[in-house]
Amino acid sequence: MGHDQRETPFFFTKPADSLVHSPKSLAYPPMTNELHHEVELVIAISEEVVEANEHQAADSIYGYALGIDLTKRDIQAEAKQKGRPWDLSKGFDQSAPITSIQPIAELDEITQGFISLSVNQDMRQEGQLKDMLWSPTEIITELSKHITLKPGDLIFTGTPSGVGVVERGDKIEAKLNQELALNFYIE
Repeated sequence: MGHDQRETPFFFTKPADSLVHSPKSLAYPPMTNELHHEVELVIAISEEVVEANEHQAADSIYGYALGIDLTKRDIQAEAKQKGRPWDLSKGFDQSAPITSIQPIAELDEITQGFISLSVNQDMRQEGQLKDMLWSPTEIITELSKHITLKPGDLIFTGTPSGVGVVERGDKIEAKLNQELALNFYIE
């Protein structure tokens, strides 16, 4: 979101029908002319978490996945300008493609590594997970102050710079290290 300093993180929700597992293609969504990609590390929660400290937050992590937060940027900008909620710009059908969730043995598995996204083989986003402004445990700790996290909840953790537009016909390729990948077309 254009920030490079540690400000308090903010959160939004996506409904369950936003999730789509390893799609081969996604339909270009209705009601937008400006669809953007945001590649993200996704954390899967294994147990109920309320007002967690960082140790409890770490213990609540089941695993991780690679995800893409698709955003109707024009709808979001209009809502922001009018001071309205921007749920419909983020929480639409199939707006959260995701890989399979990988269980972790140790937290280091998700704090080290490389994340990237290309469109039509043009690298748009890349970054080291160690450079995240907020670590997965810090994100869980902060979010659990506001809501109770439940087993199965997924948290998209933020995106490196390079967010941009995708068009019909574009091929999206995202990677987390060499182990997880999403490859799909926008129809």
